[in-house]
Amino acid sequence: MTLVGERTLAPLDALRRQTFASLSNPNYRRYISGQSISLVGTWMQTIAQSWLVLQLTGSATALGLVVALQTLPTLVLGPYGGVIADRMDKRKLMIGLQSMMGALALLLGLLTITGVVQLWHVYALAFLLGLNNCFENPARQSFVLEMVGPTDLRNAVSLNSVLVNCARAVGPAVAGIVIATGGIGLCFMLNALSFVAVVVSLSRLDTSKLSPSDPAPRAPGQLREGFSYVRRTPKLAVPLLMMGLVGCLAYEFQVVLPIVASETFRGDARTYGFLTAAMGVGAVVGGLYVAARGRTGMKSMVVGATAFGVALLATAFSPTLMLALGGMALVGAASVAFQSTGNSTLQLTAAPHMRGRVMALWAVAFLGSTPIGGPIAGVVSQHFGGRAGLVLGAIACLVAAGLGAIVVRRESAAARASEIVG
Repeated sequence: MTLVGERTLAPLDALRRQTFASLSNPNYRRYISGQSISLVGTWMQTIAQSWLVLQLTGSATALGLVVALQTLPTLVLGPYGGVIADRMDKRKLMIGLQSMMGALALLLGLLTITGVVQLWHVYALAFLLGLNNCFENPARQSFVLEMVGPTDLRNAVSLNSVLVNCARAVGPAVAGIVIATGGIGLCFMLNALSFVAVVVSLSRLDTSKLSPSDPAPRAPGQLREGFSYVRRTPKLAVPLLMMGLVGCLAYEFQVVLPIVASETFRGDARTYGFLTAAMGVGAVVGGLYVAARGRTGMKSMVVGATAFGVALLATAFSPTLMLALGGMALVGAASVAFQSTGNSTLQLTAAPHMRGRVMALWAVAFLGSTPIGGPIAGVVSQHFGGRAGLVLGAIACLVAAGLGAIVVRRESAAARASEIVG
């Protein structure tokens, strides 16, 4: 009986080790512990900021504009942020920028609590936060490989996505309670405090165990060099194009879900929090699956984009809130599978000295497209309802999947032709 039990537990133990492989790295454990606290605060601020704009204006278009301003710097300066990430010590760069983001959250909290906050304050602080993000994002994305190495990269990226979406599940729910009991401003103050955790964790990393890439020397034409490198590498260009399309129109949840909550289902901030939390729960499940069993490559991205589009359609046509919550869980699982697969594919394909610039273009595709997609999603949701905003995202996912499928089919045909010739 004992032998049977051991045989039963052995595969489960192997699966557990495979799923959480990167956590055996002490530096990654320290890093992810700080991130876990900070990300909950970030999601609290996301919910609070959206609800604050709705209180100030009642306009989905204004909501889309705030999101656009927050991501506009990534669209304009994101590629240059990658150049800076390739030139500098990524850990030190992240410490400085994370500290600045905490200061911005503190300022917005003080403005809100004192009752003097105006819409232009939100616009300005959203823009400054986006300016920080366009330099911090490529540094953070490419820093993961320096901590865990290529073997555990996909696992670490997937676990980070799980962490983001655990925070997506916890943060909005906490934000709904905090807003109801302590007010919107308290969410911003708690987020400011959460940045202390991530700065401390980065400061305590064992730098002797990191494997930093050699800093790229300062030279003219480095930005142009990054674009040229991606353009002549289809295994980088096509995934970036797919994410650009999906990121532009499908990830606009900050714009669409408040309208789904307040107008489609006649709810409040808690309803918005539950929809976002349901998406986070699904993403945790999807992220754990990708961490244990996921693969990289174009074919996996096509599967992820297709599932993402179908899940958005199912949610859009859900007649009740309970069904919509189930649909958002599926959306979360599919979205994290698509995002993690694309992220890992790019990092493992890119040359080390170009990785910062490639991941900056990934940030442009994922976040920088929002200044275009955010207002579009806001206008569609304002005039046709939140369900239409979800359908818009579904169409983008399915078109991206079709584009990727064409490339996969061509590559397969070329491989078969080579085998026949050989």
